[in-house]
Amino acid sequence: MLIALLVPLILAAAVYAAYLLRAVIAQRLKPNLEATILGAITNFFDTLGIGSFAPTMAWFKFRKLVPDRLIPCTMLVGHTLPTLAQAVIFLVLLGVSVDPVLLVGCIVAVLMGGLLGAPLVARTQVWIVQLVVGCALIVAAILYTLTNLGMMPGGGTAATLPTTLMLTAIVANFLFGVLLNYGVGNYAPTLVLLSLMGMDPRLSFPIMAGGAALAAAGASARHISMGEIDLRIAAGMALGGIPAVLVAAFIVKSMPLETLRWLVIVVVLYAALMMLRSAAAGRKEAQSLAIAAVVIR
Repeated sequence: MLIALLVPLILAAAVYAAYLLRAVIAQRLKPNLEATILGAITNFFDTLGIGSFAPTMAWFKFRKLVPDRLIPCTMLVGHTLPTLAQAVIFLVLLGVSVDPVLLVGCIVAVLMGGLLGAPLVARTQVWIVQLVVGCALIVAAILYTLTNLGMMPGGGTAATLPTTLMLTAIVANFLFGVLLNYGVGNYAPTLVLLSLMGMDPRLSFPIMAGGAALAAAGASARHISMGEIDLRIAAGMALGGIPAVLVAAFIVKSMPLETLRWLVIVVVLYAALMMLRSAAAGRKEAQSLAIAAVVIR
């Protein structure tokens, strides 16, 4: 079963890397240096359990690197290759301990959610994307705070779940896959959900990473083909993120992360407020345009 999961992950990584490289070469782009550094930092700490989506969104907003409408898709495309690397590492280290039905079911569910959710972002109004991203940042800040205060669910010791809870987890992971397209990471909600159900928290990592990797690869390929991304930023993040994942996984054994999480909380909350303010302004503008259109008719 482990080999059956590793083979498609490795193939997906190779195919996606070639697809991304072809798009970059076709447009004669050079990866953005700031994005390369950002990808290295966020994916380094993502591998250690801090997460990469919220800090990346916060930095995008703070530095105005990417238009708000393109933030979720650009971020997803940039983090896909590093996430594939994480998935392979976590499956090799912990995958054999997880119930194969739960593992495969959740991974496939996230994949399907990611694929079906990709076209939704392109058809969603900018202010709605801003609202979703802003809310996601606030949720991330809350989860970081609960982690630092020791209030996150501790989990149990189980490697599997009863049938009802297993089906619930699979359905929830489908929704997490859809939300990946809006920049809402699946790591934290999956970890919380499975821990509340009594799973060993460590065994959540193969499920989180495996599902996110395949879903991100499928959804990101669609985003690249649709062109609704900043390819220079995404390529830079991928370039910096892969070696950072390897360093974090194989060299760093332990690191005091509490202080860093508090810093991330401040940055993430600032970006959330800015994003929600933009969403409110965008909604007001959309309403004004709608009223003007009615008057003209």
